[in-house]
Amino acid sequence: MTGLWLAWTILLGLVGLVWVSRHLDVSRYQRREHPLTPDSFDGPPTDPPPLSVLVAAKDEQDNIASCVTTLLGQDYPDFEVIAINDRSEDRTREILEGIDDPDGRFTVIHVTELPDGWFGKNNAMRAGVEKATGSWLCFTDADCRQVSPRTLSMAMRMAIDEQVDLLSVLPVLETRSVVERVIQPIAGAVMIFWFNPQRVNNPTSRTAYANGAFMLMRRETYAAIGGHERVKTEVNEDMHMARLVKEQGLRLRVVPNHGLYVTRMYSNARETWRGWSRIFYGCFGTFRRLAVSFMFMLIMGLTPWASAVVAWSAVAMCGWAQAGPWQNIAVTATLAILLQQSLLVRYYRASQARWWYAPTYGIGALVVLAMLVNAMCKLGGRQATVWRGTTYRGNQTVRD
Repeated sequence: MTGLWLAWTILLGLVGLVWVSRHLDVSRYQRREHPLTPDSFDGPPTDPPPLSVLVAAKDEQDNIASCVTTLLGQDYPDFEVIAINDRSEDRTREILEGIDDPDGRFTVIHVTELPDGWFGKNNAMRAGVEKATGSWLCFTDADCRQVSPRTLSMAMRMAIDEQVDLLSVLPVLETRSVVERVIQPIAGAVMIFWFNPQRVNNPTSRTAYANGAFMLMRRETYAAIGGHERVKTEVNEDMHMARLVKEQGLRLRVVPNHGLYVTRMYSNARETWRGWSRIFYGCFGTFRRLAVSFMFMLIMGLTPWASAVVAWSAVAMCGWAQAGPWQNIAVTATLAILLQQSLLVRYYRASQARWWYAPTYGIGALVVLAMLVNAMCKLGGRQATVWRGTTYRGNQTVRD
């Protein structure tokens, strides 16, 4: 039994050391990377190239008006907005056709059928690119809302000044319900585990990541990676396009934003469950990665809490002096929890989430573990992925 107590204590100590290493990673990242803000540059690039902004919308009647109107309100000198209505069955078409466009910058495309061998969003974006006239392309989502008129100017200035081939400006997540506030940050943390921004922005690293909420690239870059044709059956096309950019030896850059734009990913528990299960399935793509994520979340996230509950209960029943090895486990687990919580507070603040939700980490971790299991079930098409009214199994459209 002595070996078991010792192994348990050592495991908790190692968990605490990992959280310390994460503190150091955050500190290094914050020193090197700064969010893109409305004041990052004094204005758009000199001789600004023409830019086409493309947004695909399927059943987005609640979001599409604010998405398009805030894009049309941008101060970038030379841009167009192309909205692709992808087989919507709600009022999306009506809303798009009713948007006022005094400057002639807005075009609406209606996609009525999904071709064989294509997933919905990828096909819609392909159709939009065919109509685009810009030498730069910006792909965004219908649930994004600009809170500054300078988003396009700041992003284009960074991309050109720093010679970036694909720039992904990360969204600030709007969370209006308790479910969103508990789950979203924890699910996002799983992504950071695999796609550390420092490695993503390192040209010598193979780690690639991009967020489809805002992807800005040269048209030449789009052509070099094969466009949406290369990712036509990918659920998370943004991740795969980022990978292709790095494979071509092109420069990929991911940067957070502060004060430029926001997005509300999911509005209820059902959407959150489906959405994050889809993201984990599409981004990780292998049982090994999903299983490692599961074990990492289980050991790093929940083991200290479970150990603390058991150990402190034993101490309470036996008394401190008689608790024996439970003393070491209780103290080590508590230290690991304090290190975890202090890092989470930093992470929540950096991601502009409500930091006081950090103590709900255990609940969020349990839900995310279940989502990872659900994503494992989707591998190889064993379980279908339903998104925006279309059902996919593996790389095939099952039901439209």
